[in-house]
Amino acid sequence: MTDFTQYQSPFSWRYGSPEMRSIWSEIHKHQLWRRAWIALARAQQSYGLVSQEQVAELEAHAGQVDLPRALEIEAEIHHDLMAELKTFAEQCPTAGGILHMGATSMDIEDNVDALRLAEALDLVLQRLGSLLSVLADQIDQTADLLVMAFTHLQPAEPTTLGYRLASYTQDLLEDWQDLSSVRASMRGKGFKGAVGTGAAYADLLGLQNFMTFEESLSKELNLPFYAVSTQTYPRKQDYQVIGALAGLGASLHKLAFDLRLLQSPPVGELSEPFGSRQVGSSAMPFKRNPINAEKIDSLARLLAALPEVAWHNAANSLLERTLDDSANRRSILPEAFLIIDELLITSRRIIKGLIINREAIQRNLDTYAPFAATERVMMAAARGGADRQEMHERLREHAMAAWQEVQSGRPNPLIANLKSDAWIAVYLSPDQIESLANVGGYTGIAPQRARETAGRVRSMLRGET
Repeated sequence: MTDFTQYQSPFSWRYGSPEMRSIWSEIHKHQLWRRAWIALARAQQSYGLVSQEQVAELEAHAGQVDLPRALEIEAEIHHDLMAELKTFAEQCPTAGGILHMGATSMDIEDNVDALRLAEALDLVLQRLGSLLSVLADQIDQTADLLVMAFTHLQPAEPTTLGYRLASYTQDLLEDWQDLSSVRASMRGKGFKGAVGTGAAYADLLGLQNFMTFEESLSKELNLPFYAVSTQTYPRKQDYQVIGALAGLGASLHKLAFDLRLLQSPPVGELSEPFGSRQVGSSAMPFKRNPINAEKIDSLARLLAALPEVAWHNAANSLLERTLDDSANRRSILPEAFLIIDELLITSRRIIKGLIINREAIQRNLDTYAPFAATERVMMAAARGGADRQEMHERLREHAMAAWQEVQSGRPNPLIANLKSDAWIAVYLSPDQIESLANVGGYTGIAPQRARETAGRVRSMLRGET
């Protein structure tokens, strides 16, 4: 049980899933360390350095991680990996003495970190796929649903809700590709010793055997290795991983920020799910605050700052390595993944339960869509022989007058005023103006491209190219 008498990171219990926390847990890390040591012992058995009985003893105790004992030893020696090594060795009286032979700490730690990064990326891609699937369903259901589009936060022309959702989805598809690429290129340090030359292993095995030895370990761990490393794998890999996560965070931030705007009562077209007993404000009982979208934006803002730390780790790892990345990597790697985990879980819940207020959508169309008709009227009048610049000025004057009426809370009179303008009537009849004011068909490619985007999502999730 979490000890709330001491500081607890919110990522220990509030944000992120148990599955993601398990990947980055101390127990799982120590289990993977043991897996790496056993893989090393198996590889060395092939060269007569370790007996079959010793390997069997290590395997028999692989699951007996004793974290309290390891922490007790660490308090004395101030080296967490050596503390686990001694704990494991205590449990294996026959095999303990051959553990870690030829290795340096980062032969174990960096390969295990790469394994955890791979596990965490797999979970992120699973969550992202689930979100994309829900978005595809919403796109199909709203591909034709007319809504006002906004530029500069001002009403512009109509679009469809499905097309707007497709724009977010297109960004997320690119994030999927980026993360899939990072996952496919994930590599460990390999087993190359203190400065990456493999000299200690070459002394043990013979230089001519080193390549085969390391290849066997790569297969055993199911982890490709860098051909060249120093004491660590290149910290640029961490930067690439966290950068891809931050890119996904940017996409989710925009989606959530837009939802916050659209949930504001003056617009009121969309809102996140709100429980029947949910409290919006301690002071104002009527409030329906978009707390989930706000949480997404808050955590995404923190995620955006983490690539800078990873950049410094990569850029400032001097010569064959320095230790000034170690402490912050204990935080930035798990927290980057726990943040994105929470963002994806919350985003899926919002999209799955998205509340669409069709009355508010229609109200906004009635208020603002007539302004969009001015472009159509201007083009039609120009085709009929009107001077384009003169027509633009005439329509601008009508639009400004109509805007004053709208701002005063009265219905938009624009179309009626255009139909009664004798100067415009020379070029367009009232019936033509009425037809041009019908913006229902003024959505261009939006419905088609929205459905195509949903189709791309489903093809991708089926593994089709």
